[in-house]
Amino acid sequence: MEFQAHRRYLLDVVLLLLLIQCGLGQTDSLNSSADWTALFGLRSSLGLRGKDWPIKAEPCSSWTGVQCKAGRVVGITVSGLKRTRSRLISPRFAVDALANFTALVSFNASGFLLPGSIPDWFGQSLVTLQVLDLSSSSIAGPIPSSIGNLSKLTVLRLSGNSLTGSMPSAIGQLSQLSVLDLSRNLLTGSIPPIFSSLNNLTRLELASNFLSGPIPPSLGTLSKLQVLNLSDNSLTSSIPSELGNLSALLVFDLSMNSLTGVLPVDLKGLRNLEKMYIGDNGLEGHLPDDLFRSLSQLQVLALRGNKLDGGLNRDLLAHPKLKFLDVSNNILTGSSPSFVPNSVAVFNFSNNFLFGHLNLPFEFHGSIDLSGNYFQGVVQNKSHNVSLRGNCLKMVPNQRNFEDCSLFYSGKTLTFEGFGEGNPDELVHRYVKNNRLKFIMVGLFGGLGLVVIFVVILVLFLKICGKGKANKRAKSNDEASPSLPKEPLYFAGLGDSFTYEQMLQSTGNFSEDNLLKHGHSGDLYKGFLESGLPVVIKKVNMQYLKNERYSLELDFFSKVSHMRFVPVLGHCFEREDEKLLVYKCMPNGDLANCLQKVSSSEDDTVQSLDWIIRLKIAIGAAEALSYLHHECNPPLVHRDILASSILLDDKFEVRLGSLSEACVLGGDQHHNVFSRLRRTQQSSEQSSAGPSQASCSLDIYCFGKVLLELVTGKLGISKAEDSTTKEWLEYTLSNISIHDKELITKIVDPSLMIDDDLLEEVWAMAIIAKLCLNPKPSRRPLMRYILKALENPLRVIREESCSSGRLRTTSSRTSWSAAFHGSWRHSSSDVHRECGSGGSKQPGRISSYGSCGYDFLSSNKRLSSEIVPEPEEFRDVERQD
Repeated sequence: MEFQAHRRYLLDVVLLLLLIQCGLGQTDSLNSSADWTALFGLRSSLGLRGKDWPIKAEPCSSWTGVQCKAGRVVGITVSGLKRTRSRLISPRFAVDALANFTALVSFNASGFLLPGSIPDWFGQSLVTLQVLDLSSSSIAGPIPSSIGNLSKLTVLRLSGNSLTGSMPSAIGQLSQLSVLDLSRNLLTGSIPPIFSSLNNLTRLELASNFLSGPIPPSLGTLSKLQVLNLSDNSLTSSIPSELGNLSALLVFDLSMNSLTGVLPVDLKGLRNLEKMYIGDNGLEGHLPDDLFRSLSQLQVLALRGNKLDGGLNRDLLAHPKLKFLDVSNNILTGSSPSFVPNSVAVFNFSNNFLFGHLNLPFEFHGSIDLSGNYFQGVVQNKSHNVSLRGNCLKMVPNQRNFEDCSLFYSGKTLTFEGFGEGNPDELVHRYVKNNRLKFIMVGLFGGLGLVVIFVVILVLFLKICGKGKANKRAKSNDEASPSLPKEPLYFAGLGDSFTYEQMLQSTGNFSEDNLLKHGHSGDLYKGFLESGLPVVIKKVNMQYLKNERYSLELDFFSKVSHMRFVPVLGHCFEREDEKLLVYKCMPNGDLANCLQKVSSSEDDTVQSLDWIIRLKIAIGAAEALSYLHHECNPPLVHRDILASSILLDDKFEVRLGSLSEACVLGGDQHHNVFSRLRRTQQSSEQSSAGPSQASCSLDIYCFGKVLLELVTGKLGISKAEDSTTKEWLEYTLSNISIHDKELITKIVDPSLMIDDDLLEEVWAMAIIAKLCLNPKPSRRPLMRYILKALENPLRVIREESCSSGRLRTTSSRTSWSAAFHGSWRHSSSDVHRECGSGGSKQPGRISSYGSCGYDFLSSNKRLSSEIVPEPEEFRDVERQD
């Protein structure tokens, strides 16, 4: 009896616990059939994986990113979700199912690729939407005006895309809007004044576009605004004093525009401001005396790169909360102030006209840059965190010369005290005396180094001479051997022979599910051989292509072999109307599809391409093109260099594809089988005008666009030639400078995690890309120079610091760098249409660079005004080689 009582008690406890668990774990289940249908439609169109959205599970409780309330779907977040493999190949803006969610409050697709434009129905169907986040989703085209109908919208984020056109004034109708972020797009036009009606706005971010015109003074009425970022545009006129009414503002960024006028004293009304960036504009005048006294919360002030004059404000230097101050590259003048900065602050006063004696704090744990001014006298604090180069100070290295300092001080009717003990020559003598041992050691090791260099040059010279003699012997042997047959032997180098039945079986009868894409010379299908080996099969329809591109590709593989080309495993020539080529399957696909996201072969996770892999890809592609341009005889031109032509194996090694457009370099000097085949198979239109002049400069131009894709992460640049791409190129190239590394941070792919050392390599690759994109073909470097530059990226930026005279007198061992940097001053952002999808022609004469290094001009003379300068001794070696 007692046992039964205990048993009944335990059952009651278990039942109670189950009821409590059910009550606590109760979730809102989906009871709307329309929402069910819409969810499955969205799952299908976006290609979401079953792991994230399992088809047999309850969406409200089990689908990642789906939020429900009262049995309805109110929130959808696809950001961070993974697609199926098939959908990864061709992502698109396929969200039509969203129109059926009549209770949807939030849609977040940040970082989820949705190539395409925002449809008009967004503003007509999603009337309940409060949050819309499509940032970094590869969206293009204009912003539809219908978006102004989303009257409940509080957050609109469209940053990091390729949106074009002007900002629609209809956005000003979104009275509930709190966050508006349209930064990092290609928007043009002016800022609509109607934005001042967005009274609930707390963040307005329009940075990194192409906006122009003045800043609307009416923006000063946005009393709740906390962040105003209009940087990196082309805004003009003066800063409206009305912006001083934004009392709630925390971040104020107008940097990198074309603003003029003075810094308005009315900005003292920004009493809560913490960060102010107005650098790289054209502001003039003095720093207002009482402005910074009123900005009591200010922590960051950046005014670099303007035309501000006058002295440094003591209230500014003594600001109790200021942690960062940059007024460099202005024309500030006046005697040295008394520095009383915060002990952990960073101050930059470089490249101004400050003078007098310094009064630095002896103990200072922050950083002060006073270089490029005219301070004189003796400095007590010479710690490593104080930069004093380029002044007129005593006993401090790297100062201005005596004449410069004397002239400056005499112009101000002041006296320059000199560099100590009467004469700067005495200082130099003392320095030499104290460092005599160092000079002796440097001279000794320098002499040994010169001997080693001389021996290396001698060995290389003997090797080159021997190579020249060997080439002459090989040439004479070739001339004595019988000529090749008129028709090439296609089967050589084309792998195994397969039956048509085997091809049907491996591709599922060439089903649409196995179709990868429509190529220039045939359709590409994925398949598996009987051994299970994955392959890619090209199906060439002979009726449509008239045998031209197919014949060219067969001839290419029968005569050219290199590890950087996609391997051919076999062929099938049984049928007259269809020819099949079997290629080795590249596990990582092509660069266009995995530039930002790469699928692993096991768990289908996605990761970003790191910089080491990107540089590896660039070098591999350059090796393939260098082989075509400089090692093939005659030189060959690829003519279809795109990100989709660069295939990647399981280790991200490059295997160049799309070889059906390859042809011999234009010119009548090379009458071998390949050139005769190309000439006999031209269309009647081409033959009537003479043989086409294919140019290596075309490959180099297109390769430059691929390099920009690797640097910026921008998809589709190498294959697009529309006006939007041209605008993007002009903007991107304007941010590539051999003299300013920091500019590159404005265009580098934000997904890259790079430190300062790697940033220099990114900078170098961007410089190489800009040289490749020079609008003059004759100014583009040879592909062999590009390859060496990519293999030694740090030399690209370090060699440029040398003078042009020094570059011209370098030995032949560094002539690739000389030729490379010689073309920098001729580079331009005015880029015209050069490359497209195969078959593009390079008009006009072909200079040395446009001809892969082979001079085909009838006069056999170099155009000195059109050629990248090279050292004379290197040209002689080139001719011998």
